[in-house]
Amino acid sequence: MISVSSVRLTTDVLMRPATPEDATGLARSYLRSRDHLRPWEPDRDEAFFTPAGQAARLRESLAERHAGRAMPWVLVREPDGGGAEPDIVGTITLSGIVRGPFRSGNVGYWVDAGQVRRGLASAAVRAVCAAADAELGLHRLQAGTLLDNTASQRVLTKCGFTPFGTAENYLHINGAWRDHRLFQKILNDRRP
Repeated sequence: MISVSSVRLTTDVLMRPATPEDATGLARSYLRSRDHLRPWEPDRDEAFFTPAGQAARLRESLAERHAGRAMPWVLVREPDGGGAEPDIVGTITLSGIVRGPFRSGNVGYWVDAGQVRRGLASAAVRAVCAAADAELGLHRLQAGTLLDNTASQRVLTKCGFTPFGTAENYLHINGAWRDHRLFQKILNDRRP
């Protein structure tokens, strides 16, 4: 099982490993951000936006973590002392982790519609790069964006990723197979 630390991204947002108890908060955030995320996400059925749907996704994601193939985090906004519950405002996942001579993984992330332009995506990507290098011993990370997702491309370039190609019909997003610009970041030159 992969074990990594939590990281404070801002004074009010913590990036921590996802847990089964995050299902309700994730459903709430996905529902709140549904229209905002639609252009960048696969088609989602109604069950996806429910606590039960998110619980099923978390079980799969946490099984991948237990097998050493993924590391899912949630971005949690903590209340201002008013007694409210913490609110999930995004996720970032390191998936497709391969060891051996490749030592690589894929980064995917999203930020809640009400939290954009706060630097959360950039802070989360930097934190995942640091964890992938120092805690997981990976050599390289990869991420893909839709060709017109310039905001995500800016996040990646700010975090030291460089484009290395375009993948035609890479993922089925928002109802169609879409081309993606691929980015990578070499984390270190250590031997595997």
